[in-house]
Amino acid sequence: MRADEVRQRYTTPLTAPAYAPAIPRFTNREYLNIYYRTDFEAARAVTPEPLVVEDPIVRFELMNMGDVTAYGPYVEAGQAVAVSFDGERGEYLTAMYVDNFPAIAIGREINAYPKVLGTPRLYVDQAALVGTLDYGSLRVATATMGYKHHALDPDEARASVTVPTYAVKYVVGYDATRRVCELTRTQIEDVTVIEAWTGPARLQLFEHVLAPLADLPVREIVSATHIVTDLSLGPVRPVYDYLAESG
Repeated sequence: MRADEVRQRYTTPLTAPAYAPAIPRFTNREYLNIYYRTDFEAARAVTPEPLVVEDPIVRFELMNMGDVTAYGPYVEAGQAVAVSFDGERGEYLTAMYVDNFPAIAIGREINAYPKVLGTPRLYVDQAALVGTLDYGSLRVATATMGYKHHALDPDEARASVTVPTYAVKYVVGYDATRRVCELTRTQIEDVTVIEAWTGPARLQLFEHVLAPLADLPVREIVSATHIVTDLSLGPVRPVYDYLAESG
């Protein structure tokens, strides 16, 4: 393989890249979102400055990716803390658990999503929408919601899906020093709301040292939504450079 061919590649293995050079479009992306209040100090402890926690609301999400360009269907779970940055309200992504390696790889390498391997599921059982997350062989979260109890305004659903999200991006050198350490911002765009519902919900989180969702304990269920959309991911951009500030 010539040097110019190596330069044209974007990830390894060079002969079979871990993910495709495509901009994904998500079709029939199904959300179960449960918003809950946790302890303020717990939320503050996991949220990096300069993000500000004003009200300790956490969103636990299960997402059934009905069809994704270049990746196919997969399932993802995550946890996000409500924050503000420079007066803009958004969410900080604490962790995301995914059952599709290409989605994990591109999420970590190209973007700044804190994706790791997990086994999330989203399905209907009797008259309940059920979401579960296993880490290895152990259950770390169980979410249930009444199935399509009340219609949700599509504009409200769209606003909740397109809230700005923040994450921390690291690039580490061969000597283990940080070449990049940035707070990033992204936002979902080009959204079509297909269905949107709300209803009663419950959420259980279970202790696990490597999947510490329960470090943000459930104190009160605030609301729950069940949304089906088509959408695209917006570009990621840095908004704060930790290395520059440390100098």
